[in-house]
Amino acid sequence: MTENGSTAEIEKVELGKGGPLVGVQGLGCMGMSEFYGDTDEAVARQTLDAALDAGVTLFDTADVYGRGANEEFLAPFVAAHREGITLATKFAIERTDDPVYRGVRNDRAYIRRAVEDSLRRLGTDVIDLYYMHRRDPAVPFAESVGTMAELVREGKVRHLGLSEVTGAELREAHAVHPIAALQSEWSLFSRDVERTAVGAAAELGVAFVPYSPLGRGFLTGAFADASVELTAGDYRQHQPRFSGDNAKANTALLAPVREIAAARGATPGKIALAWVQQRAAVHGLTVVPIPGTRRPDRLAENTAATRITLTDPELALLEPIAAGVAGDRYPDMGSTSAARE
Repeated sequence: MTENGSTAEIEKVELGKGGPLVGVQGLGCMGMSEFYGDTDEAVARQTLDAALDAGVTLFDTADVYGRGANEEFLAPFVAAHREGITLATKFAIERTDDPVYRGVRNDRAYIRRAVEDSLRRLGTDVIDLYYMHRRDPAVPFAESVGTMAELVREGKVRHLGLSEVTGAELREAHAVHPIAALQSEWSLFSRDVERTAVGAAAELGVAFVPYSPLGRGFLTGAFADASVELTAGDYRQHQPRFSGDNAKANTALLAPVREIAAARGATPGKIALAWVQQRAAVHGLTVVPIPGTRRPDRLAENTAATRITLTDPELALLEPIAAGVAGDRYPDMGSTSAARE
């Protein structure tokens, strides 16, 4: 199979010790409902089918995406393919009618309410992988993960996951109940998880699920000047790395990605995704990136990246990129693992 090859099925891996067998790349579904401008729902549904045809079996959503709309959008697909997919959703980020407000809730009553709401919207009686989307340090893991463990015993959830936690927090939570997967941002532009979280996951046998492995699209090289090319309704307009001088500086950092892509007859996005896969292997870690897309052609491009193996000289060219990135991952980094390292 060539690097630019067909939609042959991707390989499968175990998602954590005793976890489900899933395609080595998943699909982030967030953008199908919110954050990246208007969506053609018919094309998005075609993308879901194309993903399954390509061997993608991990489909990732959250109750916060579209304030439940993304889970509802996925429900017909879930019903049609329930036995062939691994369904992941999340709780913890609370939204209100205030479009700016984002609260974090990890208390028992909130988790209990959230899981029932997600089950109803998704039209299923069990969630394969249930994540705590963000951590509230004021709530001990004995309560939050303890409540999640109750859901496993009750058959409402099969496996547990965490998002944006430190290595120490992962170990503490894992002692309450085994954690199958850790989902945090990891890419050529974002490597803070390598401080403690990656090592802890490898030690515990927890799979790593990188979100935004394409740097929210920046690593595809799609933007000559991201600060002026984003459409109305695209939340990246407010992301520091896409703004003004930061965007211009970060675009310049893509030169080695473009160089490698051109030499291979590939796209920058494929090189960025291949890097994530190989970087995880350095740490002895199972990794299942979840690049998001709403288009079948992009889905085929992303999955083709799983068949690229970068050489040592290529990896050396890419190594310095993260250190030069201008701007934080979010306007407010307060609820990320980086803020608690």
